Parts: sequence; C-alpha cells; structure tokens
Amino acid sequence: MTEASPERLERRVLVLAPVGKDSSLVQTMLKRDAVECFACADVDSLARELARGAAALLVAEEALPSNGQLAALVQAQPPWSDLPVLILTRPGADSAAAARAMRTLGNVTLLERPVRVAALSSAVRSALRARERQYQTRAHVTEREEADRRKDEFLATLAHELRNPLAPIRNSLDLLRVSGATPSPQVWDMMDRQVHQMVRLVDDLMEVSRITRGTIELRREAIALADVITAAIETSRPLIEAARHELTVVLPPEPLVVHADAMRLAQVFANLLNNAVKYTDPGGRITIAARRENGAVTVSISDTGIGIAADALPRVFDMFVQANARDSRAQTGLGIGLTLVRSLVEMHGGSVSAHSAGAGRGSEFVVHLPLGDGRETHRTRGALVPGKVAGVPRVMVVDDNADAAESLAALLHILGADVHVSHDGRGALEALPSFRPAAIFLDLGLPGMDGYEIARHIRARAEAGKTLLVALTGWGQERDRRRTEAAGFDRHLVKPADLSALQAVLASLNAESSTN
Repeated sequence: MTEASPERLERRVLVLAPVGKDSSLVQTMLKRDAVECFACADVDSLARELARGAAALLVAEEALPSNGQLAALVQAQPPWSDLPVLILTRPGADSAAAARAMRTLGNVTLLERPVRVAALSSAVRSALRARERQYQTRAHVTEREEADRRKDEFLATLAHELRNPLAPIRNSLDLLRVSGATPSPQVWDMMDRQVHQMVRLVDDLMEVSRITRGTIELRREAIALADVITAAIETSRPLIEAARHELTVVLPPEPLVVHADAMRLAQVFANLLNNAVKYTDPGGRITIAARRENGAVTVSISDTGIGIAADALPRVFDMFVQANARDSRAQTGLGIGLTLVRSLVEMHGGSVSAHSAGAGRGSEFVVHLPLGDGRETHRTRGALVPGKVAGVPRVMVVDDNADAAESLAALLHILGADVHVSHDGRGALEALPSFRPAAIFLDLGLPGMDGYEIARHIRARAEAGKTLLVALTGWGQERDRRRTEAAGFDRHLVKPADLSALQAVLASLNAESSTN
C-alpha cells in the first residue's frame, strides 16, 4: 500500500468513537460528501495520526479522556493552528465532560445525537473550510520566514563580497600611514573615517533586522556637534558638488556638545543631506543649520527642491515609503533612508520632523537632540605610529584576491615581517616545508581547496604544529567563528583587518623560533 501524501493526510477527519457504531455511521454519512475519515481506537492512536496530519477531530462524548490528554494534544499544535474539534454529545442536558471540553479544547462544536446527516455534513464542511484558511495562513507564514532566511543569506553574501574590495583599500591606507607618507593628519583622518564608516555599515548588513527593531548598539561619547556635521558634509560633498548645489552651513559661535555615537549621528545628517540633493534640481540651494534651543540642540536641513505634498508628510518616515513616488528620482532608492534617520535619532533620545509648504516649494527636516554637559569631547585620533615587532617573523599570506594579498603582504613587511604570498592552497602547502612560517593569514573562500581544508592539512603536518593560523575572511558571524575554530584556526579576523589586530598577531609570535 502506498503512503498517503501529506496534503491528503492533512485533510482527514480523525474519528474517536470507540463505543457503539458511531464511528462506522459517521464515516458512512461523510463518505457521501467525499470527506475522508480515519477511525482511531484510542487517544494514543489519535495522537499518532494527528502528528501525521488532520483537518479536524470528531470525538464521541464517551471517549473524551478525563486526564487532559486530548487538551494537551490540541494545545501542542503550532501557533497558526486552531484545530476544529466536533463532539457528538448524548441527548439531554449538557454533561460535565462536554463543559470541560468547551473550556479546554478551544475550537469546539457540539452535535447532539441523534445527529441529522445535514447537520453533521454542515458542521464538518465548516470545520474543513476553517482549517483550509489556517493552512493558507501557515503557507504565508512559512513563505515569510523563508523570505527572511533568503534575505539574511543575501545580506551575508553581500557583506562578504563588499568586504573583499575593502581589504586592499584598508591595507593600502594603513601601508601609507605607517610608511611615513606626507599627507596631512587631516587627510589621514578623513580617509580613515570613511573606511571605518564603510566597514561599520557593511557590518550592519549582517544583522539588518537589528535596525528595524531599533537594537543597534550605540557607541556613545561626548562629541562636538560641529565635528559630526562636518563629517556628514564630507560624506555628502561629492553628491552636492556633482549636482552644482549651493551649500550653506550655519553653526553657532559656542560649542554644542551631545552625548552620541559620532558615526551614527553623522549617518543621520548625511542621509538627510543626500535626500535633499536627490530631490533638488541641479543648481539648487541646501542649508544645514544648528542652534541651541530650549536646553536642546536643533539641526535643520532645508532645500529648494520639489517639496512634499501635505498628505504625504505624515508617512515620509515609514519603511519603504517614497513620498514622491511618481518622480523618477524616487526609483533610485529603497525607501528606508528616512526610516533609519528616525530610528537612530530616537535611539539618541531625540526626534525628527518633516515640513514642506507643498509641491515645488522645498522641504525641511528638523532634528532635535538632548544637549550634553560639555565636560569632555571626543578627539579624532592622530596618525598611527608603526609598531614593529622584534626580530623578523616569517608570515605567509594566502588569498586568491591578488590586490588583497599583495597589499596585506606589503603592510606586514613594513611592520617587520618576512612575507611569502600564495594565491591558492596547493601553492601554500608546497611552500610550507621550506618557508616554515610562524603565522599564516589564510583566506577561506579559495578556489579548489578552501581555507578549511588547507587548515586541516597544515594541522596534520608535524613541522607546522605550532604555526599560528589566522582566518582572514569576509564572513564574520558567530557561526563562522565557531567553524574556523573547529577547523583548527587560532584567530578569526574579518576583512578588512584592522591595523592594530595585525600588529597584535605579529606581537604574539616568537620571533626567535620562527627564524630557526
């Protein structure tokens, strides 16, 4: 006998009527309506069949267990389920068993015997229709979880792919810094801030759900508002200049200090500036102004752009809403920028509002933030001083991305290491006996033999037993770290690796043993 399909099992009516001829009579009556029934000898049999699938239960009053076993089965159903239970009662007054069933079984219909065929058919069909709607709800929920899973996988992959080009950028920037190149500290700080911001934004792609739930961790400190606004303008300036806009900046003479996450607050103002650029025709005017107001800080970003219709103003901060959906410029974004602005501002204990006199009359976004006490403000860090390690430790870099490998090798070399570069696993293993590195920076996504397999080969060799294995990868979630640890890696660095992390690896090496 072939096994019934899951769809067929889920459309059965399970009958528990062990007394008399109720079970056979019910099946005969429902057979005319093409309703499939399955007779269960006891509650244990019912539990087994319910686990396989059922649309409804039809239970004789005499078969109702008094120990709560049936109620436990119903309550154990998944959240989307509201399993219909039809009870064939004795004629006459309601019994204690029927009353208990009404209280504990949820979706209950009482059918007094002798039940008419039409009444039974109507009740069963109603139960089956209700169950079908529940199955549709389940399908919708399953599709939406599945959608979240695909979204998370996509974001994880996107973050990984974005980290790969960031690695040579970071390596090159650090290489220029520690080599004593001549650009001013201001230029170093600007470049460093932008790379840091790109890295942190890429990191957020891994857990985008934290943004919608408002659970981003803020790194608060006392900061000068003027520095944050300057950083935001720096981010948006290429767009402003490309559109030939006139930018006016109005700051008060006295310093305004806020207790905030500098990068996140700069993201707020940069998003608002970018929004103004996007919806203002070339050659327009944009103004960003800050002032002290009633013991708080107010920052306004206004423009001479296309404006916002009155009926759209209340919805501009909602997720995926494009206030000017018919404008071609609205098709270049996802409609989440202003939602993030509101979330980040509210996380700082502030508020943001939108204003416009109407279509063609420009827009203004106003951010209110609590004023800090001003006792201590954040200072941007100066140029890093290269910290070379003692001796000349041998280090191997294995990465199929030539730019990432060569830039990292150059940086490690200037930090004092003797570096060998390989672009695949086979080449790395062939060079291992003669080069005998003290540490190996190993990419995971290599062609052919991946980083995990290479790590296992290295750990199997006696001459590499004490070699420090460092996973250098774009994958940075906790499960990725557990996997590299299980494969024999000593450390897990996410691309682009921070200079201090590289220095820490080199400092941990025994330079004397690596040169033997």
